Amino acid sequence: MTRLSQGAATTTSTPVDQLDLATIVRMSQAISGEIELGNLIETLAATALEHAGAERGLLILPRAQDLAIEAEAKTVGDRIEVHLRRTPIDGTELPESVLRFVARTQESVLLDDALQPNPYGSDAYIQLNRSRSILCLPLVKQGNLTGVLYLENALAPKVFTPTRVAVLRLLASQAAISLENARLYSDLQHAETYLTEAQRLSQTGSFGWSPLTGELVWSEQTFRIFEYEPTTKPTADLVLARVHPDDLALVEQEIRGVLQEKRGLDFEHRLLMPNGSVKYLHVAAHPVHTESYGFQLAGAVMDITASKQAQRLQADFAHAARISMLGEFTASIAHELNQPLAAIVTNGHASLRWLARPVPNLEEVRLAANRIIDDARRSSDIIARIRAMAVRRAPSPAPVSLDDIILETLVFLRHEVQSLAVTVKEDLAGGAVQVLVDRIQLQQVIVNLLVNAMQAAAQAGGGERRITIRTAVVDNGAVRCTVEDSGPGIDKESFERLFESFFTTKKDGMGIGLSVCRSIVESYGGRIAADNDSADGGARFHFVLPAAGSTTS
Repeated sequence: MTRLSQGAATTTSTPVDQLDLATIVRMSQAISGEIELGNLIETLAATALEHAGAERGLLILPRAQDLAIEAEAKTVGDRIEVHLRRTPIDGTELPESVLRFVARTQESVLLDDALQPNPYGSDAYIQLNRSRSILCLPLVKQGNLTGVLYLENALAPKVFTPTRVAVLRLLASQAAISLENARLYSDLQHAETYLTEAQRLSQTGSFGWSPLTGELVWSEQTFRIFEYEPTTKPTADLVLARVHPDDLALVEQEIRGVLQEKRGLDFEHRLLMPNGSVKYLHVAAHPVHTESYGFQLAGAVMDITASKQAQRLQADFAHAARISMLGEFTASIAHELNQPLAAIVTNGHASLRWLARPVPNLEEVRLAANRIIDDARRSSDIIARIRAMAVRRAPSPAPVSLDDIILETLVFLRHEVQSLAVTVKEDLAGGAVQVLVDRIQLQQVIVNLLVNAMQAAAQAGGGERRITIRTAVVDNGAVRCTVEDSGPGIDKESFERLFESFFTTKKDGMGIGLSVCRSIVESYGGRIAADNDSADGGARFHFVLPAAGSTTS
């Protein structure tokens, strides 16, 4: 048995001419990263067997936490067959004790005749297969094991002559470099593939921009977003050509800011595509300073068209829910307006009577006129609330008292309460704590919950129809509102879908009320839920909102 140190000198000159030109070319390609890893493994296995005089050879590579056989080469008649595979080491394919020694020490092992006494003679593989000549070479690059080459001849001893060993040592040296470079190249290709697919799925492209030279570099997804061919050279003019005319001034302002202040980007704008469609983009980039290229930007462009459309659709849902709600409350609205208008007429007639007296009572006329003014303002407030709920507008968050909104809403629903013969109990914490929300949106949430509770209570049959609305300050700086009813409760099948769009348990319901409630509450950092734990015996809905100036976890 001979142990060959990886760095030991040989007494024979290295027969480079015995390596054929095709092999050398293939090695060079692998070193430069131009060959696929699988092809290289196949070439190495075949070349090693061809120049070794062995009957069988294995190429073994590190995989995860262990070694694995990547290729097996065998001589079949006058040809060499190579089979790519990836199987773990189990001691049935080669003497594992030899392999582990070579992998651990990075030294070669040569057994001229494995049947003669040697340190590995007790290995189960050697005893079972009666192998004669065995050579195991480590493939090492810069002190790191990149693979192991195992060769054997089961028929003859001393097959691996010094000349053949010298050729194999040269092959091993080149193979170590080639394998590492091919593996890095393969890993890079995989990473690029994953990145490309991730960008496609997330609708996010990347770019690099050198403001001083104007040079732009785009990823594949960026070309897709702007709908330019990948062979097109990206320029600032091509970007501006796609910008929506109404957003052109904004984009030009951002570009000037980068050039003048050497800052990053973080803004949204629209693209107007050649087919007339509109895309919404979110552009974000941060400065990168290098000695070679100076100030540059590395950034991303995200196509947020779908999310913008979803926002608009949600706003349409909310608006439709408010219109539907106002339609249902036609009687309540008429009743609310009828009372102050009737009072105005009554006070007007009274004023005329006081004035028609022989001695007009001006004091009574003045009092009646004040009542007319108060009732007119009340009518105006009712109309303003109705109009605010009906008009499509952007939310305007401001600090408001949750209790005040509840009391206003109960006035708005007074006729509904009376017509359904529902008893409403208020248990409010007091108006000191405020929440930062849009007043109309919060009123819409409370109206939906109260109307649902009243309708549920009305299903209670002959029992008392009760609803309770409570507010409380919770420990984490938030305000909770709870609406309970005496109705039949929520059936188990409906719980999971209760807040889904278009799901309803009502015969004539639209199925968007609770969905809109959840959307509104969550948009302000809150949460909403439901259960059957009402103290009145029915369902309980409750939502939590951060107090103005604080957040909930």
